[in-house]
Amino acid sequence: MGAALPLVKTWAEFTPEPGRPFLKMQGLENHFVIVDGRETGYFPSPDEAAHICNPRTGIGADQLLIIQPPTERGAKAGAYAFMRIINIDGQDAEACGNATRCFAWLMLEETGLDAIVLETVVGPLRCQRKGHKIVSVEMGRITTQWDRIPLQHATDTVHLDISAGPLFDGIALNIGNPHVVYFVDDLDSVNLESVAPSIQNNPIFPNKVNVGAAQVVRDDYIRSGVYERPGLLTRACGSGACVAVRAAQLRGLTSQNRVTVEMPAGLVDVEIKSDNSAVLTGPVEYCFSGTLPGPERNSA
Repeated sequence: MGAALPLVKTWAEFTPEPGRPFLKMQGLENHFVIVDGRETGYFPSPDEAAHICNPRTGIGADQLLIIQPPTERGAKAGAYAFMRIINIDGQDAEACGNATRCFAWLMLEETGLDAIVLETVVGPLRCQRKGHKIVSVEMGRITTQWDRIPLQHATDTVHLDISAGPLFDGIALNIGNPHVVYFVDDLDSVNLESVAPSIQNNPIFPNKVNVGAAQVVRDDYIRSGVYERPGLLTRACGSGACVAVRAAQLRGLTSQNRVTVEMPAGLVDVEIKSDNSAVLTGPVEYCFSGTLPGPERNSA
């Protein structure tokens, strides 16, 4: 058995070589490249970010995360750092539960704290250490208001008339990013990669949408699969797990406020509070670290 990796407290310890350090982490097989842009600003172009995320040409990740200083607004809310999320197509994303847990664990390790507030484009998120490499994130309120999802026009979001193959009668929600959830009798029989793209690219979703299929196994246990923006069948989606539970509540498929959600890569715990906000709890894992290939790109 190899020696255990020591806990790292400073970015210099991750990569003693000169260059732009990065750290790779995963939360339920969602992989993230994390770069510190606090002391020396880091503003990659969309092509550069996409190159880093591409496993064939770069490091490989589902998203690139950049640590930035909190804004004035974030600092007033007590945020320790700002988390910028960039998707595999080089475009910014609003939210990601698995990414937030990994990012939060890194900041908790850096500070030695058991709770921390992170700033995101959708607002501050409170995160807590819940065990050894187990982190919870207060993901914010879930809404079904059509113009906040957003949809192109007003419609019944709890019975959305957009379908493809076995997916019909969806529920549109937003938890910082847009989702549509479809309930099915047998999740294993649904080929999301085949049927989800036509829904994801439907004009009713001006910002596209994360497409989820969910199977209620019992009152406190849901299975979920998600086809994420910009076009990726993911092994786990934290925000998707949260909206699946809220959607099940809205449809009367569960009476529970705390539900275990099973995804292909593992389990998370989702709690829906009385104000319809969600708390996501699950594991994180350190993968490896290094320096970014090619010249550094710093700008003011």
